Amino acid sequence: MTEAEAIRLCQEGSPDAFRHLVEQHKNTLFGTAVLMTGDRAVAEEHVQEAFLSAWRAIRGFKRDRPFKPWVVRILVNRIVSSRRAKRPPTAPLEDAERVTGPADVLESAMSAERRDEVQAALSRLSPQHHQVVVLRYFAELSLREVAETLGVREGTVKSRLSRALGRLREELTETCDTEARR
Repeated sequence: MTEAEAIRLCQEGSPDAFRHLVEQHKNTLFGTAVLMTGDRAVAEEHVQEAFLSAWRAIRGFKRDRPFKPWVVRILVNRIVSSRRAKRPPTAPLEDAERVTGPADVLESAMSAERRDEVQAALSRLSPQHHQVVVLRYFAELSLREVAETLGVREGTVKSRLSRALGRLREELTETCDTEARR
């Protein structure tokens, strides 16, 4: 079943078609949520709530639009709203190696120590910069899709991404320099 067919069937009330969409996108949403919240249990809750919200709103979904950025936006909005409401302390990503989907790229690309350095540097970014990095590189959204997801212009995404990557580069260079001096 294609995504377009699944969406059409969902809009007609088919829970089976929605399960198909959930299966297609659950790993991306979960990996994104873990990276944004730092807590697997909280991430799982946000993903479930995002899918529930998507199911409730699917009838109003415009079929000519891609589904992934729409559902990721629902997830991001939930996480941001939750932070504003609660302001909970963030937990370290001690279980990140068990995340499935796009976040696994991080695991295979670097050693555990280097991965921890990157995660620590990511956590020090502003929320706006953190979001664009996670959505672009871990949720694997295009620049246009990141812009749609966040409700900003594509140029804003490019600017934030450039600044975020520059800041990450600085942070990681400082870490390397500090390690070399030891």
